[in-house]
Amino acid sequence: MKLFYKYLFLLSFLVSGLAQAQMPAPDVLAKSVTEEVLAVIRADKDIQAGNQKKVLELVEAKILPHFNFTTMAQLAMGRNWKAANAEQQKRVTAEFRTLLVRTYTQAFVQYRNQTVDYKPLRMAANDTDVVVQSLIKQASGQPVAVDYNMEKTDGGWKVYNMKIEGISLVENYRNTFNTEIQKNGVDGLIKSLADKNRANAQVAEKK
Repeated sequence: MKLFYKYLFLLSFLVSGLAQAQMPAPDVLAKSVTEEVLAVIRADKDIQAGNQKKVLELVEAKILPHFNFTTMAQLAMGRNWKAANAEQQKRVTAEFRTLLVRTYTQAFVQYRNQTVDYKPLRMAANDTDVVVQSLIKQASGQPVAVDYNMEKTDGGWKVYNMKIEGISLVENYRNTFNTEIQKNGVDGLIKSLADKNRANAQVAEKK
């Protein structure tokens, strides 16, 4: 029996090692996900026509699994994160996730044949936190720089922040979160996010 458990223990390390070996590099992952999503959009006339239900399903299935929303919520709350209890942290994360999902959905509804180029990644072999840089090229106007902060987790590389033309998504929300918490506490922030999500959902239903 001891030999059996020893075998299982060694096997777990082998499986873990294989999973790490098969983990795609962060820039490769970002590029493959982008290409897959854009291919779906180009082929789906309903999405091109602004079908938000289909866009939402696409975002949920192909994009959100590569985001670490807990880390994003923690960074957005800053020092207030530790002041919140476990249930409040969970609710903030859930509402923040819903808010970002709606933001992404709106972005894809507005898609008009843009292309995305990724810059060469600067990364050492043992790095666990990197920045993947991209340029969204439009038919008219200047390209838009979008950088992804990604961290290495047991489940693969995950996005925990984005910068659009140098403006940090997390830092932008941090100012809003801090103001709301100072006025109405963590529960007030949760209510504010929930109210905004309900309003966004109602607007989406009317379209």
